[in-house]
Amino acid sequence: MTSNDPNHAPLRDVAQSPEATARYLADVQRVLLDIGRNLETLALETRVHLRDTHVEGDRFYDAWVRARPVEKALKDVLKDVEDVSKGLEKSAFKRRAHDEAVSNTAKKRKEKELEKKRKNAPPLQAAPHYSPQQGGQAQDSRYDFPASIYDLGNRESA
Repeated sequence: MTSNDPNHAPLRDVAQSPEATARYLADVQRVLLDIGRNLETLALETRVHLRDTHVEGDRFYDAWVRARPVEKALKDVLKDVEDVSKGLEKSAFKRRAHDEAVSNTAKKRKEKELEKKRKNAPPLQAAPHYSPQQGGQAQDSRYDFPASIYDLGNRESA
């Protein structure tokens, strides 16, 4: 595609693939981490320079007090860079999870449909009750057919 194409979107291909998205976000994260290291160095050098800058008549802590707002601003920027880096990593995982959820949706829907059909299906008919007189021999009727503990009759359970 050329840049003259009205449908051209530079990151469309990256957005359509979770692997490409993860690679792109990892590249951006590397750049941010490099920027973060440079900002840390800058913050240290700025701190040293500002705290050593004394004006005639200063007490020993006046330079430190003047340096505090600058140090805090740089510290806030470093924290924001770190947060953005963590957010990029998190979004790469969420992108992959979204793709897996989409691919599993059809399977889950089929399973729910089968479960729904099973619930709505008529129950199976129970086996006919066996009576001991059909066999021709009338033995002790307690052992001829299975009984539940609720169907003990005159007998007691163990």
